[in-house]
Amino acid sequence: MKIAVSSNGKDLDSNIDPRFGRCAYFIIVETDDMSFEAFDNESIALGGGAGIQSAQFVASKGAVLVITGNCGPNAVQALSAAGIEIYLGQSGTVRESIEKYMRGDIKSTSKPNVADHYGMGGGGGMGRGMGRGMGMGKGMGGGRGMGRGIGGLGTKSSGQPGDNQLSKEEELKNLKNQADEMRRQIEQIESKINAFEKK
Repeated sequence: MKIAVSSNGKDLDSNIDPRFGRCAYFIIVETDDMSFEAFDNESIALGGGAGIQSAQFVASKGAVLVITGNCGPNAVQALSAAGIEIYLGQSGTVRESIEKYMRGDIKSTSKPNVADHYGMGGGGGMGRGMGRGMGMGKGMGGGRGMGRGIGGLGTKSSGQPGDNQLSKEEELKNLKNQADEMRRQIEQIESKINAFEKK
């Protein structure tokens, strides 16, 4: 069985990238023998639709389930339509997440845990919008409107029962993961700048 994991690096000991649609790499693991392939995520710089494109990519590679940190409504809808199970809120290494899955220690979901366009730059804006911004509109209008702000930290400001809200510990862990990821991306960008300046 093939599992797709959003990753910061190209091997099983890389950390999970908390963003599905805009992760650095996808690692596709064959669970029978733990062989894997790493792929650059071509959708990382898209202005919109990264989650949908990423869902189509992992489906094209034969993945039957996805393990990641966060996933927005469009990506969840695309993955579900492709019959791919989704395991959200994961951190640690790719290898650890697959071992957790194999032991049955993680549960699948059919609901997004972040708003549309989570992971697109800015990240920390305090847009305390009214409404939940989760409309399942067909096409590109899908529920962007009055979104739930706070930069997609995994919390839902509506406070309605059953909203799958994160505990303070989980939210703190997500924030630390996001900070680590941003530091890693800055290092990558600086090394590319240095490489260009040396040419």
